[in-house]
Amino acid sequence: MTSTESPEESLKRGSRFLRGTIVQSLGDRATGSVTGDDAKLLKFHGTYQQDDRDVRVERMEQKLEPEYQFMVRVRMPGGVCQPWQWLELDRIARTYASDSLRVTTRQTFQLHGVIKENLRATIAGINEAMLSTIAACGDVNRNVVCHNNPYLTPMHGEVYRVACALSEHFLPRTRAYHEIWLDGHGSEAPPAATGEAGETEEPLYRDTYLPRKFKMGIALPPYNDIDVFAQDLGYIAIVERDALAGFNVSVGGGMGMSHNEPDTYPRLGTVVGFCTPERVLEVARAVVEIQRDFGDRANRKHARFKYTIDDRGLDWLHDELEQRLGARLDAPQPYRFDHNRDPEGWVEDSTGMHHLTLNVLSGRIRGSLLDAFREIAQVHEGELRLTTNQNVTIARVPPGERARIDAILKGHGIDADRRTKSVERDAISCVALPTCGLAMAESERMLPAFLSRLGHVLDRLDLTDVPITVRVSGCPNGCSRPYLGEIALVGKSLGRYDLLIGADSAGTRMNRLYRTGQTEDEVLATLTPILERFARDREPGEGFGDYVVRAGYVVPVREAREFNRSQA
Repeated sequence: MTSTESPEESLKRGSRFLRGTIVQSLGDRATGSVTGDDAKLLKFHGTYQQDDRDVRVERMEQKLEPEYQFMVRVRMPGGVCQPWQWLELDRIARTYASDSLRVTTRQTFQLHGVIKENLRATIAGINEAMLSTIAACGDVNRNVVCHNNPYLTPMHGEVYRVACALSEHFLPRTRAYHEIWLDGHGSEAPPAATGEAGETEEPLYRDTYLPRKFKMGIALPPYNDIDVFAQDLGYIAIVERDALAGFNVSVGGGMGMSHNEPDTYPRLGTVVGFCTPERVLEVARAVVEIQRDFGDRANRKHARFKYTIDDRGLDWLHDELEQRLGARLDAPQPYRFDHNRDPEGWVEDSTGMHHLTLNVLSGRIRGSLLDAFREIAQVHEGELRLTTNQNVTIARVPPGERARIDAILKGHGIDADRRTKSVERDAISCVALPTCGLAMAESERMLPAFLSRLGHVLDRLDLTDVPITVRVSGCPNGCSRPYLGEIALVGKSLGRYDLLIGADSAGTRMNRLYRTGQTEDEVLATLTPILERFARDREPGEGFGDYVVRAGYVVPVREAREFNRSQA
């Protein structure tokens, strides 16, 4: 390790392409944990070591080690899940993972509560379902997201195919994953994994992979349901005469930051050009190579692509892209985003097939909902598709089968025709406590009661059906994309949150800090008079985020580096 590298860079370089001593850690029956270094390497394999923080102090007092467990994340480009795959994930969840599945904000599943001795069986079972966990976490390109239902128009199908191609192209090439989880030969590294020749095992990522995580997504206007500007690399599909002309290219999005560190901030992606469909992989590879070669490998809090761009400038980025591509990107094409929400209920596509999107608060599938989806998966011949807003679409239902799907849901107490309150439908949260080691406050567990209380205020003001996006995060790292919420709560400490307001409803403007360190009661007391004025003074069709900007409650963020500065 050089003096300018973080310890993580040295760890990656010496890991024999992500092998480390994971096999030995898994075989150590004296503890439910793995070593600290192996816990970091396991992220590349799609799993995080966690512990139950609800019992951490109690176990410490009893002189017991923490109640270690693992979160396992599935790699599922575009959120597509075949019914037989769903049934296998259901089996794994009931056998190894706390009887629940969680839909993440990256359009995939997380399974929580897996103990170490069941980790191999869990990951192997996911692979038996023709899915994977590799690169769902770690310093690599993660799950590629796109609009979740490619059957609404032929164009959705083309976008999904591009997402799959991007996902496959940027997979790590190391054999470590197969050795450890699938073939059972993890204790023995093949010759290609050692020495100078080993670098050929990862021709793109090389032996230190990327400086930090990297996220890609594809949006199809006028819908921005994936929040394309939150992605390190975003593609915005441009359609001309019912054909895919190409993609506008957005770079440098990212939601994470740290409290009390003003040099960290969320950032929206910048549209830097346009490329044809044939050049999508080439452009993406050039962008990833730039981040690989120039990203900050000394300070991980400054290592995301957004900081690489802001430190060096957009002119530099254009020059680097031109050098790698042999030509400048074409000028961006016009586009428009209407909103970043999911549809609700049944919709019919251009071929007469039906698709049902069900609201799943915080993406938590358990109890009767888990049972209902299992029964549907046993008879459904289409797909089940996840959204980045943590919902599930039962896709490609023939007209004659719609009644059966409705009947199954009603049999489990779920009414597909019931309209969810707008504030509940559009809310998302991260997992936070008790399993996330970074959480500073509750998120998923506090959201239902908070939305209920906020909903009472909206009902009283006749705002029940007005869309308002609410996002809650247990910490400032931004897994729930809170900085794009019209109302956002970001955990500051246990029971206290920063309140941010002022994002637009299309995911094209960030919100801004309005009050800091508030309790839930204080948040509601702060919001209520603003909502009262919104109900009285808003213009036709005006969203809450647009209103609070127009009314002067917050000043728009013109440049990402201004996010933490005074609004004056």
